[in-house]
Amino acid sequence: MARTTTPAPPRGTLVLLVRHGRTPTTGTLLPGRAPGLHLAEVGLDEARRAGERIAALRSVDAVYASPLERARETAAPIAAARGLKVRVDKGLLECDFGEWTGAELKRLMKLPEWGTVQRAPSTFTFPGGESFTAMQTRMVSTIDRLRAQHPGGTIVLVSHADPIKAAVAHAMGTHIDLFQRIVISTCGVSAIAYGAGAPIVLTVNSTGGSLAELQPS
Repeated sequence: MARTTTPAPPRGTLVLLVRHGRTPTTGTLLPGRAPGLHLAEVGLDEARRAGERIAALRSVDAVYASPLERARETAAPIAAARGLKVRVDKGLLECDFGEWTGAELKRLMKLPEWGTVQRAPSTFTFPGGESFTAMQTRMVSTIDRLRAQHPGGTIVLVSHADPIKAAVAHAMGTHIDLFQRIVISTCGVSAIAYGAGAPIVLTVNSTGGSLAELQPS
């Protein structure tokens, strides 16, 4: 009798989610998808240090970035440290804030809608823009698509705070209404291992120290 063989499960992929470095408007404006915003000097230094930390990993197969300048400028030293080129992917874009794009955060915080953004984001769609649930679906789908291209490998995805928070919340099985409780600092690294089972969140918003030993326990 011929022996039947069980197909091997797909090899897991380690995904590093990196927020772009600091810009001149970080913490004061909601730049959204508006073009022309570049890293500040401190942001360039943050990106360089992120590249050094990620270079300590055994291997990195690819570095992807949101099309926005601040994300591509952050991805550049990370890719260069591994001899790679940055691949741009629109799925990693910032949330589309619509009419709120470019507004001062201190003004937005006075709006009655701000409470909804913080406490019940699943119910909110930015005027003329994207909903938080659509953003999360887009980001998670992008991660699934990109990791499927690198089975058994490690990839770096440079994106923005809200999409990364939404992806981390999804991986942890946390409802998006709680995703605002997650902090993602500039050039903070979050690592998620994707395999045959549920995702395993290895670290969230790591801003210092070694990443070399990242692996499921």
